[in-house]
Amino acid sequence: MRRPALPNNRRGTVFRNKALGKRMGPAEATRPKPGAAEHGVDGLFFMHAAREQRTIACPRFVEGFGYWSGQDIRVEFHPADVDHGVVFVRHDVQPEVRIRATVDHRCDMPLRTTLESNGVRVEMVEHILAALAGLEIDNCEVRVSAAEMPGCDGSSRAFVEAIESAGVVRQAAPVRRLVVRHPVRLGDDTAWVEARPHPQGLFSVEYHLDYGPGPIGRQHFRMEVTPEAFRRELASSRTFTRLEEANALRSQGLGERVTARDLLIFDERGPIDNVLRFDDECVRHKVLDLIGDLALSGYALVGHVTAYRSGHRLNAELVRVLVEQHGQRQQHARSA
Repeated sequence: MRRPALPNNRRGTVFRNKALGKRMGPAEATRPKPGAAEHGVDGLFFMHAAREQRTIACPRFVEGFGYWSGQDIRVEFHPADVDHGVVFVRHDVQPEVRIRATVDHRCDMPLRTTLESNGVRVEMVEHILAALAGLEIDNCEVRVSAAEMPGCDGSSRAFVEAIESAGVVRQAAPVRRLVVRHPVRLGDDTAWVEARPHPQGLFSVEYHLDYGPGPIGRQHFRMEVTPEAFRRELASSRTFTRLEEANALRSQGLGERVTARDLLIFDERGPIDNVLRFDDECVRHKVLDLIGDLALSGYALVGHVTAYRSGHRLNAELVRVLVEQHGQRQQHARSA
């Protein structure tokens, strides 16, 4: 018998401190106001004025266990100052280690995004990064009690609920933006990812999923990334895998604490002991992962990103190229 989807992840009590700046609730999230047009390489495109940087108003936490290790972990979200960015803090090691969420700290690990500094890692950070980026939280200190982030229900929902319950603070500085001005494409015919200028000066993403014949099949999803759209369309979309892949991981001693109710595991008929939240939930989760990986730029991205069967490694390579090009433009502007 197939069982209903996993209920909302349990969240513990909260701790409060005095917030700096103006606090606003999640419904008050604002979009940039129109500004002057700018000229891109491919012609004229409209550029919105930069919004203010944002942090959370008070601490919140989420508890759970890591899918890979099975280890319990507590993740605490704390407010942070202007230009702080997103920084993970491993306070379970002494002295504690701070790991900035940027692509230069990324290290390759299968099927997840991992960051490393001085030999200390934080793993499976993509769902947390997607929640922060999707809600336009630019500055946050993320304190963790273990290496692997909690899988929760396989989505970003628990993190989004925690962040939104804290409230949002506008900060007195414009957000730092990375504007895509040239088309950039990486990969080959089997998997690729591409960034292009956005004609309206916004941030949008698109993903083409192709699992061939079967219950997952071929799916496509595209959206402009705003806090409202992320919350509604992406936050609750869950990690998925095929039964043979799950069995292969268990044979290696991985994921032994995970059940088919903790994420989507597909056999030839569909999800086992679970039900889909969206007909196209798999591709929506791929878009969620893509947003989390793009957040490793350390900037608010302005452009349109399209991916075809892309994964964490290829997504990160695109980020490296975009950050490098952005740095070269800034250096050229300073020397001009």
